[in-house]
Amino acid sequence: MSLFPENILPFDGHASYHGQIMPVDAAQAMFHRLEKTLAWKHDELIIFGRRITTRRMTAWHGDAPFAYTYSHQTRQALPWTPELRVLKTLCEQHSGHPFNSCLLNLYHDGSEGMGWHSDDESTLDPTAAIASISLGAERKFSFRHRGTKETRSIMLEHGSLLVMEAPTQAFWQHSLPVSKKVSDPRINLTFRRMLT
Repeated sequence: MSLFPENILPFDGHASYHGQIMPVDAAQAMFHRLEKTLAWKHDELIIFGRRITTRRMTAWHGDAPFAYTYSHQTRQALPWTPELRVLKTLCEQHSGHPFNSCLLNLYHDGSEGMGWHSDDESTLDPTAAIASISLGAERKFSFRHRGTKETRSIMLEHGSLLVMEAPTQAFWQHSLPVSKKVSDPRINLTFRRMLT
C-alpha cells in the first residue's frame, strides 16, 4: 500500500493507485463471501439496436434504493450487506472520500471485460470521486483521453484500491481489456456518490 499514491494520469484528471489495502487472505475470504451472498444478475444491454445479455454479472447497493440507469437499463439499489459495509468503510478511510452506493461487477475469467466508457451518468455527483476495489484475478485497467487518445494502463492487484477523482470522468474513458491469459474470476467494486 502506498501512503502517497502518485497520479497515473498526465493531465486533465487524477487517478491514484493505492495498491493492496487488505491482506491477501482477507481479500480472498471477502471475494468468496461476495460471490456467494450477493444477488448477482446479468446485464441486458442494447447495442446497435440489439439486446445483448452479458456474461459478466452485476450487483447494485446503496444507502437508499437509488435508481441507476446505464446502458439503457435501470437498477434499484439493494441495502448494504455486512461485507459491503466493511469494504465501504475501508474504501472511505483510504480514499478520504464519502460514498453512498456501489456497483459491483463479477468477471468469470479474462474473456469478460468492459469496453471504453466513462462513469458520467446524470444521477452521479460529477464532483465526487469514484473508488474501485479489486478482488480476485489481477487484471489490466486502461485509461484513454477523450481528446488526445493518449492511454495509460495499470495492473490492478487482488485487494487493491484505485481512486478516480473529479474531473477524470469528463476527460478520460477507462476499460478492462479482455485477456486470454486470465482464467480466474474477479470482483470489482466501484464506490460512487449518487445525487440525492
